[in-house]
Amino acid sequence: MNMHRRNLLIKTAIASFSLSASMVWAAQPVVEIIAFAHPPVQSALKPLRDWLTSQGNKLRVTDMDMESPQAQKRLADIGLTGHIPVVVLVDGKYKFNRKDGSSVEFLSFPSGPGTPAGIKATWSAEDVQAILKARKS
Repeated sequence: MNMHRRNLLIKTAIASFSLSASMVWAAQPVVEIIAFAHPPVQSALKPLRDWLTSQGNKLRVTDMDMESPQAQKRLADIGLTGHIPVVVLVDGKYKFNRKDGSSVEFLSFPSGPGTPAGIKATWSAEDVQAILKARKS
């Protein structure tokens, strides 16, 4: 009887730990970067990737080559088609509202160093940072 109770307590403890660990993992924001794997795209994404790397395990970041079949399927799943050099998804979304109420879409090149001259960038690495920081609070 005592052995049965001990096994039950151990199984309960393991289940509780597993549940709490999965809740922490689920709470972790997921950032998906779908982009062409060549310059100038990679240069333009460097500031964002550097910041994401500095966050350690606070975020889950995935990268996908825009030219892969998986990327094309993922884009179709979220309703995007055409030649888009960069898509950044935060928890599966690329459209957000900034604190000032304006909308932002993490599509095409971000503004900042590495973005080719003449590209009209409508978002920045700082926009992604703000969305992620707001999500955590």
